[in-house]
Amino acid sequence: MFPILKKEFSSFFSSPIAYLVIGVFLLVNGLYLWVFKDNLNILNAGFSDLNSFFYLTPWLFLFLIPAITMKSFADEFNSGTIEILKTKPLTDWQIVLGKFFASLLLVVIALLPTLSYAYTVYQLGNPIGNIDIGSTIGSYLGLLFLAATFTAVGLFTSTLSKNQIVAFIIGVFITFILFYGFDAVSNSLGNSGYTLQQFGINEHFKSISRGVIDTRDVIYFLSITFFFLFITKQQLKNE
Repeated sequence: MFPILKKEFSSFFSSPIAYLVIGVFLLVNGLYLWVFKDNLNILNAGFSDLNSFFYLTPWLFLFLIPAITMKSFADEFNSGTIEILKTKPLTDWQIVLGKFFASLLLVVIALLPTLSYAYTVYQLGNPIGNIDIGSTIGSYLGLLFLAATFTAVGLFTSTLSKNQIVAFIIGVFITFILFYGFDAVSNSLGNSGYTLQQFGINEHFKSISRGVIDTRDVIYFLSITFFFLFITKQQLKNE
């Protein structure tokens, strides 16, 4: 697994992908949270929290993570290097997990600079330190679970086509349905839509973001992530 992880991670930084993804992520967050005078601007909120950041970031992940993962297998299939990769002393699981953790590590690196947002809000609080630490930690943990799930989905969609753009579009579509689709449908059903809402990622992300780690939410994220990694492995096996 580690040779694949190292190879994939190095390939991100040997091309513009890593710099573009990290740059776009930080730029869009920075503009909306600190510069643009709209409802997401933290300085205009009147209270010290990072709710705007934790609202905006999942929507950015919907596009940025499929952009990271779209080449993972699509490029291998298109260039024919997948056959060479499968002849190496590596299991299908090692290949899948190596690519998974490489992509997830890039997302984590993109998130690290945003810890400065938490420190800034901590200092801006009145009094200093007037910030819900539990909710902030829970929200960051929720983002990690969210990133892992989206990464697993992106890896799966990259096995569906040799064309990276097609893989990207399918990845965005599936992650959008999983994240917001269930909420949208359940809202139209009224009270009877509550059960359906529990199948959506957004509901479990909001639950973790409250700062209370519910094992049901953790199991949900781990199950969805494992499911997509498993069908990715099956797709790779059938190639």
